[in-house]
Amino acid sequence: MIDSGGISTLSQESVLENREKKGNIIECSGLTVRFGKITALDGVDLKIGYGENFGMLGPNGSGKTTLIRVLCGLLKPTSGTAAVMGRAMPSRANNASIGYMTQMDAMYSDLTVRENVRFFASLYGLKGREREERIDEVLEVADLRKREHSIVGTLSGGMKKRASMACVLVHRPKILFLDEPTVGVDPKLRAQFWDYFKLLNQQGVTLIVSTHIMDEAERCGRLAFIREGKILETGTPAQLKDLMHCATLEDAYMCYAEAKHGH
Repeated sequence: MIDSGGISTLSQESVLENREKKGNIIECSGLTVRFGKITALDGVDLKIGYGENFGMLGPNGSGKTTLIRVLCGLLKPTSGTAAVMGRAMPSRANNASIGYMTQMDAMYSDLTVRENVRFFASLYGLKGREREERIDEVLEVADLRKREHSIVGTLSGGMKKRASMACVLVHRPKILFLDEPTVGVDPKLRAQFWDYFKLLNQQGVTLIVSTHIMDEAERCGRLAFIREGKILETGTPAQLKDLMHCATLEDAYMCYAEAKHGH
């Protein structure tokens, strides 16, 4: 079971204080990304505050992953601007502050769990005793101490997701991008992941989560509805439903899509 391990939790008052003092951790203006004739992002304007639990809801191909890749500095926009922690992206200075959990498991299948986590820790400059202590911490958090010497290629899908999370968290990122993080995991593990995401958010970590699962979107403090590379609307789940007089997020999403695209 995923738990807090040795990580301390900030009070809710401290988290709210930090948000008010620091302002926006992400700001996008007119952000556009084209791949040949395909427009993956189309003039995106977006602001996300420090310490938010922010969700991006939309179907596959709506632009969620492209937006995350730009904000992680992995993709240069065609036009417009994107800034993370006050720095224009791509920015190497932000690397140590960002964690990115991709849809696919980005690990070496012929290495053990611990060897994979150690590799990622080393990429972020962790060395010696501090590195090993961090590795122990995240393996405990992901409940992988009994499997730390297992070859990743032999693990179940759920175990690989746990290992992937350990790799992402080892350098204690300030902002965590989660691109459909629970795809392919069983309902019990999905619930455990979200309990831990909530804990990270309470510790002051900013979460940016992409999903097409409605009950996961409900767990986010604020949401952006995305379709065909455009932001349809942003707001809390309750606000988005109320504005369209809908009982569910799914109905609200469809109403916004029809209103903005006329079909």
